[in-house]
Amino acid sequence: MYAFTSRVARLRWGVVLAGIAVAAASAATVGVAGTTGSSAERAAAAPATKSPPPPPAPVRTCASLASVTLKNVTIGSAVEDPGDATTPASCRVTAISTHPPAGDQVTIWVWLPISTWNGRFQGIGGGGFSGGSQNSLAAPIREGYAAGATDTGHVGGSGSFALDANGRLNWRSIRNNAHVGIHEMTVVGKALTAAYYGSAPRYSYWNGCSTGGRQGLSEAQRYPADYDGILAGASAINWTKLHPSQLWGELVMLAAGNFVAQCKFQAATEAAIAACDTIDRVADGVLEDPARCNYDPAALVGAVTACGTITAADADVIRKIWEGPRRQDGGEFLWYGLPRGAPFNGLNNTTGTPPTGAPFFITLQWFQFWLKMDPAWDWRTITFDEYEQLFDQSVEEFGAVIDTSNPDLSAFRARGGKIVMWHGWADQLIYTQGSIDYYNRVADTLGNRKTDSFLRLFLAPGVGHCGGGPGPQPTGLLDAVVNWVEHGQAPHSLLASRTDAGITRTRPLCPYPLVARHSRGDTNNAANFKCRRGF
Repeated sequence: MYAFTSRVARLRWGVVLAGIAVAAASAATVGVAGTTGSSAERAAAAPATKSPPPPPAPVRTCASLASVTLKNVTIGSAVEDPGDATTPASCRVTAISTHPPAGDQVTIWVWLPISTWNGRFQGIGGGGFSGGSQNSLAAPIREGYAAGATDTGHVGGSGSFALDANGRLNWRSIRNNAHVGIHEMTVVGKALTAAYYGSAPRYSYWNGCSTGGRQGLSEAQRYPADYDGILAGASAINWTKLHPSQLWGELVMLAAGNFVAQCKFQAATEAAIAACDTIDRVADGVLEDPARCNYDPAALVGAVTACGTITAADADVIRKIWEGPRRQDGGEFLWYGLPRGAPFNGLNNTTGTPPTGAPFFITLQWFQFWLKMDPAWDWRTITFDEYEQLFDQSVEEFGAVIDTSNPDLSAFRARGGKIVMWHGWADQLIYTQGSIDYYNRVADTLGNRKTDSFLRLFLAPGVGHCGGGPGPQPTGLLDAVVNWVEHGQAPHSLLASRTDAGITRTRPLCPYPLVARHSRGDTNNAANFKCRRGF
């Protein structure tokens, strides 16, 4: 499946990208927006434009925002915060949105820099079942943004909000979390920004990873007028498929009566990296494109590890986790598996001696609260037949409300919106192939040229969920979105960087389906790589 998808994408993009000059990226030549060429060349090529005038100072007091009237919204507080050495003084507003007669409450936080506003609004996403947190707003206001976040109607990161007091599905709460809460935060946040400064934001941006990535794509699909630019990382796009798929490895081990110890999984990860590391002609300990790696764990049978000798049964578990969930009758594809080179312990965790299963808590709660509507449900009772039934239920019951897999982004594109998606190839929680799948379907729906004009996907080798991992880490991601929206400079590559033991390693991240091919010289220098269709 992986090889087929990549081959189709490369063929489809052959004509589109033949005429696009994708220069090498380096710390000196790749700016925060990922554009290439010298600064003099970029300045000569850029149209002559005047910088916008500085945004006005606030036209009213912070406290007066408490009297702003918005439909079904109550302003709970509006207070000035003096700031500190790292965070500027700001007006911090807490608002409550309701939907009579439901009696629900969606808490919205909006922070407004008092003297350093850059004229922009930034919405910040959440993670897991959490809609978001006001603590996430410190970073954007340091950059001069007016910023907003929301709890989407419930406190904390538990998925229990899906059930009402009677143990039935609470569809009001589910919709608030799925998309309504984010949209209302955006509307309220921009309204308060306009009221405080006397002018609306010149541009609005979304910034989120994981659930935050899903929320950003939901905005583009459902509310295309909300944001001008969206940064969506490691997006939980296909929520109703990926959450059931996250239990797959635990189910495989349960059914086999073989919970594999983590050091055996680690041995498989290391073996796959060693076997496929140089497919890209560079030995650097990361897989540039794991979809090209076909390492068979059968080669590990008999290998001795600190937690025992790897058996054929262990290799079978490893193979099935890499393959991903399939129906038992006929092997029909359900969803993607763990990329080779990514850690097993995120979703396929085992603990103790002898090892037992330890499912990811978000995955377990999806089954308990959303599918079974039974907080006490014991996952160890599940069979393959029940798993397939629950997988289908997940898609059919919740797909229309919480999935963000709709590939028709034509309304967002028509408004001039831009999206940068990115995903680490070593993501241990949301498997990377789901982002590739979505990107390909957008291209199939809108066409390659139209898609390239507003949406680009960057894959980061060796990078884990929203960051971390052994690979060079992406930099300047939101700045790339801003540069594309405000200056029309599409990101032909992004810079990734990592420093270990005093050695800095940089790489260009290339727009899918291109990959970074080494051309000459030091393999630690991004300038010596070019974005190409293959190695």
